[in-house]
Amino acid sequence: MAPVRIYLSPGMFGFARLASFSYFEHVARAFEERFKARGRQAVVEVCDVHPTASVVRRAAKLAKMIAATAGEDGGPIHVVGHSTGGLDARLVASPTARLPGVVPSELAWLPRLASVTTMNTPHYGTPLAAFFATVSGQRMLYAISALTVTALKLGAPPLGAASALVAAFGRLQIGNFELEVVNRTVDAVAKVLDEASSRELRAWLKLLRGDQGAIVQLMPEAMDLFQAGVEDRPGVRYQCVATYAPQNAVTDWIGALRSPWSAMSATIFTGLYNLTARIDERYPCTIGDGSAMTRIKSMLGESVPPTANDGVVPLTSQIWGDILWLGKADHLDIVGHFPGGGASGHNDWLTSGARFSRVRFDVVMDRIVAGMIVGEELREARTPLSEPGQRATTGLS
Repeated sequence: MAPVRIYLSPGMFGFARLASFSYFEHVARAFEERFKARGRQAVVEVCDVHPTASVVRRAAKLAKMIAATAGEDGGPIHVVGHSTGGLDARLVASPTARLPGVVPSELAWLPRLASVTTMNTPHYGTPLAAFFATVSGQRMLYAISALTVTALKLGAPPLGAASALVAAFGRLQIGNFELEVVNRTVDAVAKVLDEASSRELRAWLKLLRGDQGAIVQLMPEAMDLFQAGVEDRPGVRYQCVATYAPQNAVTDWIGALRSPWSAMSATIFTGLYNLTARIDERYPCTIGDGSAMTRIKSMLGESVPPTANDGVVPLTSQIWGDILWLGKADHLDIVGHFPGGGASGHNDWLTSGARFSRVRFDVVMDRIVAGMIVGEELREARTPLSEPGQRATTGLS
């Protein structure tokens, strides 16, 4: 039997492998184990896309990678995108896509595509992009990205770098985010990494600073054009995972104070959460008919405010296709970066109070793989799917 080929596309804070750390390590292992339990081999590839380049450029690189590695065995192909990576996946699959530098022969694999899975993807944009497009926002994105790498690799970045960033958050309201804070943050982070990892980090940050095409595209005002021009491919299963973090209650903050880094990271996360909650009524980051809120309420059994988000993307913006799981998790929890540490290998991103756990992570991975199998069955039967969003399974809150 031909192997299952799964392609993972990371988002704004993501990467393939950096500073000897694999961003999708936990997800890739989960997929391999679940298909092995079914007596099948899964070959998982991670696309090393530019973190903030335009969606078109990222999608073109994804298409070329699949063409170069998919082989000709006719086995099923699945594309999974986290955050902006979900938009890459949708664009690659779209019958209307025109990808620069991609020739027809490099899309010969498309008939084998069985499913597209989006995780915490800003289908309707995010207000955070509007902030990151400012001078202060660009500097903050640069500094937080450096902290993200070290937090995921080491469990916690240098406290000096984190404290400088926390202090700078307090001055955002006057539109000032000092370049000196960014420099100090990156320098402090680089010092705790080995020489090779430090070089990789600085090279990655240089890429992030040099091309920020996706930042402008992810603004809610700009995502109208993406939605108008991208279509779902008939016969392909579209499914999503959507999450939100609770607004930090007093109990969450008390828990965060157990360590200096947790307290600082809670402050940073709350700042990102509040920026993401700045919803413009004219561009509400959701489908215009209000169906996203209806579906969310039906799955959770209760309403959530329209400002609910995972710290980066509004909850309503994440809804596309069949909802596999909807519940409490922050933007990186869902790909395995939640509290754990030690032997578990799970290091948290920022303290969000979502209390995501290995149990829920396993449920999410189970449902994604089950959905992939459904996509394969539909592909084999050559039965077109109904319009995205017509079916949903029950999620955990």
